[in-house]
Amino acid sequence: MKNVFVNGYGSIGCRIAKFIKDDSDIKIIGVGKHSPGEKVQAAIDDGFSVYVPENKNNDFKGYDISGSIESILDDCDLVIDASPEGKGFLNKKNIYESKNIKAIFQGGETIFNDNAVADLLFNSRVNYADAFDKKYVMQGSCNVTGMGRILNPLREKYADELSRFDVTLVRRSADIEQTDKEVIDTIEMTQNPHHGTDVKAFFGKDAPLFVRAIKVPTRQMHLHIMDIRFKNNTPTLDEIHNLFTNESGVAILWTAKGTKDVREFAKSTKFHFKDTNMIHVHANMTNIIGDTVQLMYSDDQTGIVIPENHMLLQAMLFQREYTKAVKHTEELFHMDEKKKLLEEYFAKKH
Repeated sequence: MKNVFVNGYGSIGCRIAKFIKDDSDIKIIGVGKHSPGEKVQAAIDDGFSVYVPENKNNDFKGYDISGSIESILDDCDLVIDASPEGKGFLNKKNIYESKNIKAIFQGGETIFNDNAVADLLFNSRVNYADAFDKKYVMQGSCNVTGMGRILNPLREKYADELSRFDVTLVRRSADIEQTDKEVIDTIEMTQNPHHGTDVKAFFGKDAPLFVRAIKVPTRQMHLHIMDIRFKNNTPTLDEIHNLFTNESGVAILWTAKGTKDVREFAKSTKFHFKDTNMIHVHANMTNIIGDTVQLMYSDDQTGIVIPENHMLLQAMLFQREYTKAVKHTEELFHMDEKKKLLEEYFAKKH
């Protein structure tokens, strides 16, 4: 059994800890918190031992703290760093490197420039085995993970027939749990979004992928509008949709009128955190115009990266064969069951 520490207990950290605590191959030895607040007590109430930075111990006098982050890492095989954007790099430099400990970082970090946390950006559908011998790996963000789930099956099937991909990311403004974050009534434009560069880190730096991004005032998922251009004949609509029939983590929906419909269904079926953990292709919006297939799919924001973290953990700690890793992740996340329920509820009306 391997010891795993989750450093951070926000939107991502709490999901990771709660989902993977039932994995019999690992033990969650604790979670890290860097500032006092309701999330500290929530983690304790959830049954986790909470550890804090040595120099901030006095800030947590009102809580039942188990010790310091620095000390618990002496007994740790891998850290899943789920701290806020940019903090992961500091944690690596200040703690992980000196402890000589493996670490997974989240999509708010980077693999580029002087602030790089790793040299590999992970997408289980593309480069699973590349993580076997790595000490530090970055898990892609929700948007980057989502694009990988769509792009790689297309490349595997059509390869040289593809000409280019143009993607507009319509991003949500805040997560559902971020009630302290105001959703401002504006459409925010993102100059030079990192998502395209990040995807090319595992898809190929010369890939003909062009990404634009805006942020809209909602908490209900991201939406990607992808134009897939072919050099000659385009596939049929059925061929595009059938490509994802057996693809783990991709559901084909026909009757969802919006992203909130999907979230509300997840809530009604008591999916953990109301997450589907997957991509939802809105098949009624797929269209073919000339050499271009227009595809629209929603991305389960924070939820989509949680099973990816578990896949990455298996690669780094156990070097487990890919198909066995997918099966093991399925045992915890039940994504095939979720996909079946989603596709049945939002099935095409005849």
